[in-house]
Amino acid sequence: MKLLTIGALAASAGVHVETVRFYQRKGLLPEPDRLPGSIRRYGQSDLERLHFVKSAKGLGFSLEEIGQLLKLADGTHCREAAELASRHLASVQARLRELHRIEYALQKQLEACKSQQGNFSCPLIDSLRELKTVS
Repeated sequence: MKLLTIGALAASAGVHVETVRFYQRKGLLPEPDRLPGSIRRYGQSDLERLHFVKSAKGLGFSLEEIGQLLKLADGTHCREAAELASRHLASVQARLRELHRIEYALQKQLEACKSQQGNFSCPLIDSLRELKTVS
């Protein structure tokens, strides 16, 4: 593979140039040296690392968690990676439970709205006025 400019690297990974720069600022992607009178060039390992970050981000890992996974990326730290993924899975499951609770509450409010006929106060609007906080 030939060396890539930041624009070509970003396009190859399906991200924007600013995303590459952001990941560099966060320490997730190294910034290659710039030769005198030249622009930075990126290689295959940079593209693979960018794909790794994008894949982990797609699974909902935080940037901090992705940084931890990158430190374990040599493949010899499976137990540590699995522990991190297990914690992340537990967080995802908790969010899903909360989303199901919200879904149920909204369905009930919509059913109440649909059952109203005439010029009555909207049950959904009324319930939102009565709620102090949901979280």
